[in-house]
Amino acid sequence: MKFNKTKILIFFLILTLLVGSFSLGLFFGYQKKQCKVCKPEEIDFSLFWEAYHKLKENFYDKSKIDPQKILYGAISGMAKSSQDPYTNFFDPKQAKIFEEDVKGYFEGVGMEIGIKKGKLQVIAPLENTPAQRAGIKAGDLILKIDDKETTDMSVEEAAMLIRGKKGTKVKLTIFREEWKAPKEIELTRDIIEIPSLKFEKKDGIFYLRVFQFSEKLLNDFQKIAFEISKEKTKKIILDLRNNPGGILDVAVNVAGYFLERGKLVVVEDYGEGKKIQHKSPGPGILKDAEIVVLINGGSASAS
Repeated sequence: MKFNKTKILIFFLILTLLVGSFSLGLFFGYQKKQCKVCKPEEIDFSLFWEAYHKLKENFYDKSKIDPQKILYGAISGMAKSSQDPYTNFFDPKQAKIFEEDVKGYFEGVGMEIGIKKGKLQVIAPLENTPAQRAGIKAGDLILKIDDKETTDMSVEEAAMLIRGKKGTKVKLTIFREEWKAPKEIELTRDIIEIPSLKFEKKDGIFYLRVFQFSEKLLNDFQKIAFEISKEKTKKIILDLRNNPGGILDVAVNVAGYFLERGKLVVVEDYGEGKKIQHKSPGPGILKDAEIVVLINGGSASAS
């Protein structure tokens, strides 16, 4: 049997080109997928690396240089550069604090804090906690945590300093508008369990106090909503005073009891035409209820 060497050569050349084209296609396809995390061409990171190496080479105590903390700090600074107090980066410790919040329990003094007009302040003290018993109020400015000033301190950093093991103490330097001078208040930390809601019926009116849109709220709210739905006359006072917010999905699901399925609840607008609509999942069993909503300066975010 005779083989035509020219045909065989052409066949292998074509096969090589096909395999090469396929491989290049995979490579560039992969690169395209990865471009979302590729370094942006419009930013020159040479200044960052120059500063990083100078810090490593010239800092007086090299044992204090932690590359992981430098990375976290750089990302945190990037988030802060947006000048939006609600855009933050959570390192693992801070993420744990956030997770404790949405689960509804933690060890601390029992108050929600935030940044307003560049200052760390109390959004709301939680009921029956060391903070409330000590007389701390919504709007109080926190100037120091123990001996550390809170200027330029993030909410997450402050929370880490305020929280701690049950039985330990923390000293807060507080200023209130009606005071002539700041006051030091010492608090003993405790286990703080955030109640999901408070419910009572009086004179045919249902009073619902929602403390926070936490993970455990939905089950509690569902039971009460079905109880109210059986009544002929549905009059509700929905109290969101000092409610600092919580999980968006939980708030949307709660709204679903007051709205028909498919009704718009809220729109997240990310600019440049990118919007996410959150619509009522139903069941809308309280859609015909007469409702009064109470809010105050401590009502924020999802509330």
